[in-house]
Formats: sequence, C-alpha cells, structure tokens
Amino acid sequence: MRMFEHPTPMDQAEALAISISNALELAIRANGWAVLAVSGGRSPVAMFERLRYRPVRWEMVTVTLVDERVVPPDHPDSNAALVRAHLLREAAASAAFLPLIADEQDVADPAQAVARANRGFRQPDVVVLGMGEDGHTASLFPDAPELQTALSETQPGYLITHPSVAPHARITLNLAALLAAERAFLSVTGAAKAEVLDRALHAPTPALPVSLVASRHRHGFDVFKA
Repeated sequence: MRMFEHPTPMDQAEALAISISNALELAIRANGWAVLAVSGGRSPVAMFERLRYRPVRWEMVTVTLVDERVVPPDHPDSNAALVRAHLLREAAASAAFLPLIADEQDVADPAQAVARANRGFRQPDVVVLGMGEDGHTASLFPDAPELQTALSETQPGYLITHPSVAPHARITLNLAALLAAERAFLSVTGAAKAEVLDRALHAPTPALPVSLVASRHRHGFDVFKA
C-alpha cells in the first residue's frame, strides 16, 4: 500500500486522475482493453472532470460502477447519472459504459439486475473507491445484513446490500472483486475520514470494511488523502 497526501482536494483530484489514467493505459497494453469501476457520491466529481480529458485510449475502456443505489437511472442519487454527467464526456465519451440499473424494472426487481451483472461479469482492472465516516467502502456497510456474505464470497461479483444508515438498497461489488483488481485507488478527504482511515489501517476488522480491502489487497493499493 502507498499513501499520497495532497494540500487541497483539487490537488488530490488532479493526482488521482493522472494515476488512474496511467493505470488504464498499463492495463490496455497488457490486455488490449481495460475495465474501470468507479464510485459515486459527491467526492469523485472533481476527479471525473479531470480524468475525462486524460489521453487514455478510451475506445478500449469499459467504465462500470463499484456500486449503485437502487434508483431509476435519471434519479438525482443515481451513480450512473453522475458518471454520465461528469466522466463520459470529452475524450472519455468514447468509452463503453455498463450501468448496473437499466430501468424501472430493475428498480422493482434489483435481483434481476444483479443476476444480469454477474452473468456478464468482467473483473475490473482498476477500481476507484471512497470511504464513509463509518468505514464503509463501495456499499459494504458495517450494519448491512449482507456484509458477511459480501466479505466471505470467494467468487468476484455483485450483490445487494441494505444498509440501515443510508437511503436506498444498493448493488455493490463484493470484497473478492475489489481484491482481484490489479489497481485500487482510495480517495479520502477531511480530518474525520483521515482519523477513521488511521484506525482502519492499524486494526483490520469487519466493523470497518475498508480496513479489509487495505489489509488484504496484494496488487497495487494507493490511498490519496487531502
């Protein structure tokens, strides 16, 4: 694991965009393609708006999601809508996109969306993660009834979680998929999250799911702090 500290969130976003684009190019050189799984929320917007201009061979990249809220694709809380608005433009407009929720039918029956995602599952080469103040990453929430399944399943893929502390059910990559990524990037901003991360790095525990990703990842795991 490597740690990079930046004076401002804008510096962090720029450095993260550069590192992600470099990782994608390395994957393309090795495989002929790359799969990038990104997180949603407010935090990655500045990074997306920099990454979309990076000189990546975007036509060889498939963008998908680390996790998604079970909401319609045009809902304000949709991670897919965020990615379309802030990442899949300019140079990155030529990337393919695999959302997790296709339509209202998926919202009514998210199990079918998970089944479809797992049937066509492509292991992400690069994953971009955030972290909550409760230590969750992706949608692996400490209080979710499905957490143990998400942590113990050996086959990389997606599942549904129902965190009580967050609105909406979620679809999320499991721990096996996060650990199988060739490169994982974790973005952490602010003093409160920095304190949680410090605890997570010193004492891995399911109570702080991000700690299990950090402690068990055996490829490239980089933390970008601001």
